[in-house]
Order: sequence, then structure tokens, then C-alpha cells
Amino acid sequence: MSRSEAIIDRLHALHPKLIDLSLGRMQRCLDALGNPERRLPPVIHVAGTNGKGSTCAFLRAIAEAAGQRVHVYTSPHLVRFHERIRLAGRLVEEDRLAEALDAVERANAGAPITVFEITTAVAFHLFAAVPADLLVLEVGLGGRMDATNVVDRPAATAITSIGMDHMDFLGDTLGKIAREKAGIMKPGVPCATGAQDPEPLAVFEAAARVNGASLLRRGHEWWMQGRPGGLRYTDATGALDLPPPGLHGPHQPDNAGIAIAALRAWGPAWLTDAAIAAGVAGAEWPARLQRLTGRLAQSLPPEWELWLDGGHNPAAGAALAEHCAGAWAGRPLHVVVGMKQGKGAEGFLRPLVPVATTLTAVAEPGQHLAMPIEAVTAASGGAARPGGTVAEALEAAARAGGPPARVLICGSLYLAGEVLKADGTALP
Repeated sequence: MSRSEAIIDRLHALHPKLIDLSLGRMQRCLDALGNPERRLPPVIHVAGTNGKGSTCAFLRAIAEAAGQRVHVYTSPHLVRFHERIRLAGRLVEEDRLAEALDAVERANAGAPITVFEITTAVAFHLFAAVPADLLVLEVGLGGRMDATNVVDRPAATAITSIGMDHMDFLGDTLGKIAREKAGIMKPGVPCATGAQDPEPLAVFEAAARVNGASLLRRGHEWWMQGRPGGLRYTDATGALDLPPPGLHGPHQPDNAGIAIAALRAWGPAWLTDAAIAAGVAGAEWPARLQRLTGRLAQSLPPEWELWLDGGHNPAAGAALAEHCAGAWAGRPLHVVVGMKQGKGAEGFLRPLVPVATTLTAVAEPGQHLAMPIEAVTAASGGAARPGGTVAEALEAAARAGGPPARVLICGSLYLAGEVLKADGTALP
């Protein structure tokens, strides 16, 4: 166990709940640190149910294509905690992370605080100390009472697709969930949002009016359409022809458009059409329809493909099914699914059952809070067969033979982390 991991383990004892949405503990800790949240580079704050990480990846890629130094804060991590904090383009190093954890733990002085709150304080402490041109800041959960929402004047905000997830914390309707996400809007700060159902869109429109914030909506203030060989983004400034996104899936043009709309609304001098095009094409984000080529992939027959996606809620299942039925039509598709306890497995699996040639339920030994295989099978209505581990499921698919096929592993970011470890795939 590394020094930073030992400190994080110790911090778990400071609060009885893993999640306890509030800003008071966070603000108290930041005050003790000298308020690093007031000494950050320009911030783009990103909330949403699905697509937050991908939108952050597009934002980072566009800014880096323009030669900018970019801090990024995202969660959860897949393999190592260090993935959550990127300092001026590089993942935080172990010694620097451990020193920051020590400093924040001392400042907190043993007061109750959740692990996400204190690690967010660590991130702000580091971001304030290292020069950069942009901070891409992803909300952890919700928005209004999320620990990241202590930033009072971002350059822009962005809200991605809203779906039913974390209902026990955010509410049981799209409108209630949208109100929590809309909490990141700030007076006079532009907010970009993508394709939304009418209920959350109405919430965002009302929140924008209250805050005096310009709301940039897909299909109203900006548009993204397919064209031969790529995409076309259009807003009041004009049209911009783009290459295909570096991230796969029918939902990624929406996420790319949100990133572009937020950046254009902010309007930094370094933002150019060439940087936007290069960033859209070059964005990388692990476990979002990511093709694997390492040890697990090599265990499959030649010409087979192995893909990984961390989607786990009904909207993610629908997006995956749309991609499978469209871009992946014509090849057998073997879906290997493992989920986290407490997640809506039935809603996630329902759209995938009709497009899967086979559906196999798995649970990895190291997978955090893995849903029992029997529960995944039951949630599929009996369509899934029990498969043991991912490696055993892949072995069974390969043994069955047949024409060149695709295998999609999905259902949980925690499962995705275990798969990336097993495959030996390097994180971007």
C-alpha cells in the first residue's frame, strides 16, 4: 500500500457516511487551508448524469491542442486514485499527492468530513499551487451540494445528459435530479447543455433566468449534425466542420458539442477552430466504449474485438444498445455484464437484451460491491447466463467459436477498473 493510499484509508474514519451532501464541512476545511478555491485558474464546472467524464475529456483535449496547461479533477478512479487529479497535463505523482494529503489532514484537524470532500480539498490545494491555464472540474454527485460547488465564479458551466441515477440522494424524478445539477449555475456565468428531455430542460431554463446566466441549449443556441466524414457544429458565430470524435458512441457528438459551446461562451483568446477540431478527434477517456488490445483481448480468436464501457444506468444502457444496433450491426455481439449492488440493473439491461447474441453475468473477485451473478441474471429476465469471472466468460465465448465477433464488457466502473488491470491497458 502506498503512503497516499494509507492516508486515504485513515480518512475514511472521519465520517460515518461515504456520501453526505453538504458544503459546510468542505468550506471549513478550505478556510483552514487558506482558501485555495479562490486561487484557481479559470474553471469550467461540469455536472450531469451521463457524459460528464467524456465532456471533460473533450474540454481537456481541445485546450491542450491549443497548447494550454490543463488541470483536471474527475471521479471515480478506475485503477489508481491518482487518476482523479491531473496537474497541468500530468497525473499527480505519488510524493506530491501524499504531501498534499498530509497538509489537508493537518488543516482538517480530525473534524468530521467525507473522503470525497477532503480529497476535493486536496485537489484544490494542488491546483492552486501549480500554474495552469484551465481547470476542468467534474462534479462528484449532483451539483448543488457537491463538494466541488464552492467555486463561486467559474468561467463557464456545463450540464450533460440527465437520467435516473442516485435517486436516493438526488430525487426520484428527472425534474428533481435536474434541480440538483442546476445548482452549479452561477450569476452571469454561461451554461452549456446538450440534448435533454423536456422536464430537465425546463428546470435549466428556469434556473438560468433566476441566475441571469445565458443557457446554451442544443437545438436552440447551438447545433451538432453529422456530415460525410465527420460532424458540423453551428452556433451564432458560424459553422465549424469537425472530424469524427475520438470517443465512440452515438452520444459523443452531444458531449463534444457541450464542450465546444462552453468554451466558445467563455471565449479565451487561445481558442481556435483548429484546436477544436484536433481536440474533438484526439480526445481519450478510458472505459467509455474503449477498445482493449492487451492480455484479455489477446485471449480471443483472431479478428475478434474486445470493448469496455463503464455505463451502468438506464440511459447508458439505451445509448449502448443504440450503438450496438447501429454501428456494430452485422457481427455477433457477446455482452459480458457485471454491476454494482444497488444499481438499477433491470433498467440498464432491458435495452441490451435484444441486441446481444449472448449475455453473460459476471463478478470479479476484486470488484467493489459487486452485484451477485444470480441477481444480474434475475434482472435480465433470465436472458443472462451465469459466467463466473470476465476471463471465464471470454474463454467460454471463444470456445463457442463462430464468425469474428465483438465482446462488450459493461455494467460498472468498478468492474471496468478490474478489467483494465487484467488487460494491462495503459490509461491515457
